[in-house]
Amino acid sequence: MPTETTDLTLRLISPGQHLGFLRTQRSASFLQTPAWGRVKAEWRHESVGWFHGERLVGAALVLYRQLPKVKRYLAYLPEGPVIDWDGCCQEGTGTLGAWLAPLTAHLRQSGAFGVRMGPPVVTRRWSAAQIKDGIADPAVRRLDDVAPLERNQTGACIVSQLHELGWRPQAVEGGFAAGQPQYNFHLPLVDADGKPRSEADLLAGMNQQWRRNIKKADKSGVEVTAVTGSAQELAEDLAAFHDLYVHTAARDHFTPRPLAYFQTMFDALSAEEPDRIVLHLARHEGDLVAATISIRVGAHAWYSYGASSTEKREVRGSNAVQWAMIRGALAAGAEVYDMRGITDTLDGDDPHVGLVQFKVGTGGQAVEYAGEWDLPLNRVLYKAFDVYMSRRG
Repeated sequence: MPTETTDLTLRLISPGQHLGFLRTQRSASFLQTPAWGRVKAEWRHESVGWFHGERLVGAALVLYRQLPKVKRYLAYLPEGPVIDWDGCCQEGTGTLGAWLAPLTAHLRQSGAFGVRMGPPVVTRRWSAAQIKDGIADPAVRRLDDVAPLERNQTGACIVSQLHELGWRPQAVEGGFAAGQPQYNFHLPLVDADGKPRSEADLLAGMNQQWRRNIKKADKSGVEVTAVTGSAQELAEDLAAFHDLYVHTAARDHFTPRPLAYFQTMFDALSAEEPDRIVLHLARHEGDLVAATISIRVGAHAWYSYGASSTEKREVRGSNAVQWAMIRGALAAGAEVYDMRGITDTLDGDDPHVGLVQFKVGTGGQAVEYAGEWDLPLNRVLYKAFDVYMSRRG
């Protein structure tokens, strides 16, 4: 049932209250768990809750980033808040403004000069077949050039209301903003009736190359292990993952995060739920050939970080570890396996298209979210922050 939006109030809640509410939800972003505030140590954080009377009906993790030299903050709700988004768009149940008004009043009082949030609502979807055809068509350059498989009414409704309420979209070229990606790739783990798919069905939905590579890894003797625990309990395995991750970063030209970041992730998230975060290690004859980190909240599982060796690529460790994560998510009752961000390019000459093709091989869907939106609360300070961020590049 939609949440009644009359007389909604907002107040601080404890991490325990926050986590308890999330456990009642089918899914929520891991970026909205109270544990994620511990991971983002450079931000101040708090949990807030919406109440209808004394009943907790919504929650959010708010991160505060200070403006240089001024004790004012950007308040950030990554992939949140966790509220009744569908109910905001059903006739007679109120509007999004009823949820956001008490939030912005609280954030203004807490010293925020602006608010940034990423509503976890889908606006459009494209099938793997559509994306494959688009890449093959020289007239097609981006996802926008292809009619979507689905246009989500709730997503369109939320975007319309945000415009009306004065929020500003922050999407940038290719769908990557300063925060979270607007375009993601999802592999559905349930059918149209919501029933779990079988492993055979998932394999059948993959392209021939993916199936061949999974079979080759198995025949080559690649073994994948999944481990959970604190950073101290996984010290040796985390160090091995990080060594391979740094190697991958050098090869693929991105800046790696330090080992301490992953240690904090495992300590914070595993303390919240024992199987919240999992390290997957693919080995061939004792050599680590691929390693990944997966995270799950309720029915939503994410492929979060990955690394692979330049050596022994022929044993297809990356496909083996992905298949192990997919099977693990399915066994845990997840409804979607989220491979995270892609760009919106379908241009065969774009260097980013290789990542799109790799994910498309699973037979899933490209998903567009509403994106990240800003609401300036103090226009002078917000403009100064905007200039500061643009100079940082």
